[in-house]
This record gives sequence, structure tokens and C-alpha cells, in this order.
Amino acid sequence: MPLQQQQIGFGTAPLGNLFRDIPEEEVQATLASVWHEGIRYFDTAPLYGAGLSELRLGKFLQDKNRDDYVLSTKVGRLVSEETETKEGLFAMGRQNKLIEDYTEDGTLRSIEQSLERLQTDRLDVVYVHDISPDFHGDDWLSLFEESRNGAFKALQRLQNEGVIQAWGVGVNTTVPIELALELEETTPSLSLQATHYTLLKHERSLQRLMPLVERENSGIVVGAPYNSGVLLGGDYDDYVEAGSEVQAHVRRLEELTSKHNVSLKAAALQFSSAHPSVQAVIPGSTRPDRIREDVAAMKEEIPAAFWQELKREGLIAAEAPVPTD
Repeated sequence: MPLQQQQIGFGTAPLGNLFRDIPEEEVQATLASVWHEGIRYFDTAPLYGAGLSELRLGKFLQDKNRDDYVLSTKVGRLVSEETETKEGLFAMGRQNKLIEDYTEDGTLRSIEQSLERLQTDRLDVVYVHDISPDFHGDDWLSLFEESRNGAFKALQRLQNEGVIQAWGVGVNTTVPIELALELEETTPSLSLQATHYTLLKHERSLQRLMPLVERENSGIVVGAPYNSGVLLGGDYDDYVEAGSEVQAHVRRLEELTSKHNVSLKAAALQFSSAHPSVQAVIPGSTRPDRIREDVAAMKEEIPAAFWQELKREGLIAAEAPVPTD
């Protein structure tokens, strides 16, 4: 695994102008803070601002020793020169049209494009992006099959040849990773699972996903450990407006963190990283001071009584690994 020593990484989705138009100087200051704090794993994707995140990350990393950091990106979307009016999460990103392509040829072309934007000659990890129902509805299974016959085989070959260190599926749900791990012809070595192994939401992962990961000697990177913001007082849960039940759950977590003098950020990060199958946790931000907070949160002392009370109250699963285990 390329991430054995990378307990915390940096997710660069916000650098693609997620939710807001972020000035370039703010982006570069944030990346400088990431590097200064010793974080050396960076994850990006063509989706994030139609290549904007990759371009910004590549600009920052161009004078860094390539052996000093781990880099992952994703395949499944090609960035076209054609433009269109954007809506949704990355409406303020680049206006280049994204073309979905999970074939072998599309996968290789996507990697070539990413290498150019990132100004590097190699990738360490490549994830097959968003072959899941939250993005594609009922069409996701046909895209999974396209990936199975295209992207999966191409990436498995690249790993076998030593071109990349690891590959897997990068999604906001669990089922696509589970299906990929059950295939006979290919085996993901490291997958990115966002929003579903968090302090707020983890039951399905514990029951189904993590046992498969362990059986296949694979690994998980946890993305969006704050559930896209709601765990830290934001309005979004899994990239949509948080419902009242979720907000009530968060308020109860806040009460217990206050009772035990624990920061909710520390509880969230340390919970997600406590499972033995988790290779890294990758929060994202566009504020330099948030990076320092993340690193400090990973080191914060959390009493065993806090985790015990969360389990007694049913706020986390009884079988969930916690840092004091």
C-alpha cells in the first residue's frame, strides 16, 4: 500500500470552486499550509471544477520533489475543450464540458490529461469515480459494467506493470466498492469511500464493506469525514441540505463532545481513522487555518469514557473500532 504512513491527507475538491469562487491566492496559501503541516497525500479528480483542482494542485507541486508526496486522481470523465453552462456543486469551476467515459481507452486518455494538468510524470493511485446511484440513478449499473470491462482491467494492468501503486473505486456510497471487491478478474487494492465511514454514518460499512476489504487485503481512504460539513456546523450532509434528523444527531454529538471537553473535529477524524482497514482520512478545505486544526485534531487526547458513552447512547455502533481499542 502506498499510504501506510499517511494517516491524514488532503482532499482537493474544494479547490475546484466547490460551492464558491475561491481566489487563487487563497488556494495556494491553503496548499502551502498543507505542506507546512507535513501532509504528503493529495487527492484530486477531473470532476473538481472540470480540471481546476488538478491545475491548481499541479501549480503548487511543480517545484516539489516527486518522491516526497503521494498523489491520487480519478478516471471516468474526460475534460473537453467544448464549454457549457455549469450547475450544481462546481457551477463556479471551469466551464469545460465533462464527458463520461469508463472504457479502457477513456481511462488511459483521462490519465494522460490528468498528468498534463498536474505537471507530473506519474500517479500513485487512481480511482474509478462515481460509478454509483447517487450520481447516475438507475444507469449506474451499466456504467459499473463498462468500468468492469474497461477501467478496472486497464488499472489492474497498470498496477501489475508497476506504473501505478494502487487502484480502486472512488464513490460516496458503499455498494460499488463491495461489488468490485467480489469480482474474480480484478481486485481493487485501495478504494476511496466518502461520507459513509464517518462518526455520523458508518453502519453499512461496518457490516458489509470493511469485512470485504479485510478479506481481500485491500484498503480504504475515507473522504468527506465531516459529511461535507454538517458535522462541523455546516448546512450540507452528503453534499445535499441536511435533514432535521441528521441535524438532531449532530446536536447530540455536540452535547457529548462538550461534556467530555473534546472537539467534534477530533472525534470525527479519529473515529474515521481508527478502523484497521483505513489507510488515510482526507478532509478538504480552502482555509489555511483549517489545515492546522485538522492536524492538531488528529493528535488531540480523547478519553475512553467519551467513546464508551457514544456507544451506550447508540450514537456509534457498538462494534465500531475506536482509538482507545
